[in-house]
Amino acid sequence: MKKLLLPILFLAILPLYSQENKNDINAVLNNWHKAASAANFNDYFSALTDDSIFIGTDATENWNKTQFEVFAKPYFDKGKAWNFTPIERHIFFSEDNKTAWFDELLDTHMKICRGSGVLVRINNTWKIKHYVLSMTIPNDNSDEVVKIKTSLEDPILKTKLRLY
Repeated sequence: MKKLLLPILFLAILPLYSQENKNDINAVLNNWHKAASAANFNDYFSALTDDSIFIGTDATENWNKTQFEVFAKPYFDKGKAWNFTPIERHIFFSEDNKTAWFDELLDTHMKICRGSGVLVRINNTWKIKHYVLSMTIPNDNSDEVVKIKTSLEDPILKTKLRLY
């Protein structure tokens, strides 16, 4: 009986630990979005790891943290960055609970956008390591969007080396 007690206790506590991690990650992401809406540069960028990557909606927006800070600073300095309000979020964890990934739908000035990313646990604190922001496009409207993008993205396609 004593041999069974520890595994049973572990299984009983595991869901609580998982929910606590989800709550922590929700708080990090919600506070991160709030820091942008309040134009709080320090709080916004302190949520990111030093080696983080931010990928924006434009094909040219693939920034490390320093590059993203340079891009974003003028918006924050004006006192108005961006306001993204989460309307749905899914969070997943690695087996060792040191890495989490998520996807979220956001209410933005661009209508519904999708965010996805990876967080890592550093000194018992969750930090955003990778974030991807994308606009959602209804499938029935994708041809219209492709027409708009073609003149802007064809030059990019011509300069990029194909990986496959």
